[in-house]
Amino acid sequence: MTNTRLRREAGGSGHRSLAWPLLLCYLGLVVYASLFPFQGWRDQGLPPWAFVSAPWPRYWSRFDIAANLLGYLPLGVLVTLAWARSGWPRLAPWLGVLLPAAVSLALETLQGYLPQRVPSQADALLNTVGAALGAAVAWLALQWRWLHGWSSFRQDWLRPGAQAAWVLLLLWPFAVLYPTVVPFGTGQVWPRLEVQLRAALQGTPWQAWLPPGPPPAAPGPLTEAWLVALSLLVPVLLGYASVRRCGQRVVFVGLLGSAALGCGALAAALSFGPANGWAWLTPPVQLGLVVAAALSVLALPLGARGAALLAVAIGALTLGQLNRVPDPAYLNEWLQNWEQGRFSRFHGVLQWLGWLWPWLAVAVAARLALQRTDGPAYNGIS
Repeated sequence: MTNTRLRREAGGSGHRSLAWPLLLCYLGLVVYASLFPFQGWRDQGLPPWAFVSAPWPRYWSRFDIAANLLGYLPLGVLVTLAWARSGWPRLAPWLGVLLPAAVSLALETLQGYLPQRVPSQADALLNTVGAALGAAVAWLALQWRWLHGWSSFRQDWLRPGAQAAWVLLLLWPFAVLYPTVVPFGTGQVWPRLEVQLRAALQGTPWQAWLPPGPPPAAPGPLTEAWLVALSLLVPVLLGYASVRRCGQRVVFVGLLGSAALGCGALAAALSFGPANGWAWLTPPVQLGLVVAAALSVLALPLGARGAALLAVAIGALTLGQLNRVPDPAYLNEWLQNWEQGRFSRFHGVLQWLGWLWPWLAVAVAARLALQRTDGPAYNGIS
C-alpha cells in the first residue's frame, strides 16, 4: 500500500485528525494515573535510573499485569494513528512503540521521587509491550481499511475545524459525573479560588479588592431549573455548531439527552448507592430538563455560526451565575465519598475536567464562530 493511500485511509481529505486531541487527553490521564497523588516529592539519593538495574519483582499480580498492558495499548493506537494521519504512515508504527516507551521510562523515573509510588522496570516493559500491541492494531486498521467507515462518517458529519468540539463533547459525560451544586453545572471554580485568594491576600492592601462573597441562600427552585437548562444548552449548541445537517442535530441531541440522564443516574448511584440513582431528578431538575429540550428544538434551524455564538453567550452567562452560587452544606459530605473512598484514584481527573469543561467549551465555540466558513452552508445559512 502506498503512502498516499495510507494517508488517505488514515485521515481523509480536508479534515484534521481527531487522534491528536484524543492523544493529548489520554496522555494527560496516563500521567495523572502514574504520578497520583503528586505529594511528598523527595530525593532518595539514588540515581534516577536506578530502577532499571534493580532486581525484578518477585510477585506479580494479574491486575498489575493487565493494567500496565492495557493502559498503554490505547496510547500506542493513538500515537500511531496521529502520526499516520499527519503524513508519516511508514514511521507511525515505530513511533507508536518508541514514544510511549519513552513516556513510560520518564514516568517511572519520576515515581522514584514519590513516597507512595515504586518505579519498576517490569512496569516499563509491560507498558512498552502494551504500546506495541496498540501500534500493531492501529497499523492493521490502516492496512485493512478498518477506518474507512469512520472516515466516511466523519466526512459526512463533522464540520471543518470542529475536531476540538467533538473531543470536548466526548469528554462531557465524564465531566458531569463529579458532584456539583446543580446537576450538570460544571465550571464552578470561584468559591474554591476565592478561599485561596483570601488566604493569600490576608493582611495585604489587596485584600479589600476582592468582591464580597456570594449570598448565603441557595438558589430557588426556578433558578435551579434555569441553571440546569442553561448548563445542558452549552453542549447542545456546541454540537449544533459541529455537525452539518438538521437530521444529524436531531440524532445528536437525542444521544446527548440519553447521556445526560444516564450520567445523572450513574453519578448519584456511585455516590449514594444504586437505590438512590434517580434521587437527583427533583421537580426543579425535571423542569430544567424540559426547558432544555424545548430550547434545543427551537435552536435546530440556527446556522453553525449562530449556534456557536449562542453557545459562547449562554456559556458565559451560565458560568457567571454558577460561580455566584454558594456550596450547599451537603456538598462537602458528598465530596468526601469521592476523595476518601473508592474513587480516590481518579476523582482528581473528573474534578479538573468538571472545572475546566465549560470554560474550554466557550473558547472552542468562540473559535468556531470566528473561523471562515468552508464548503456549503448549513440549511443555506452560514
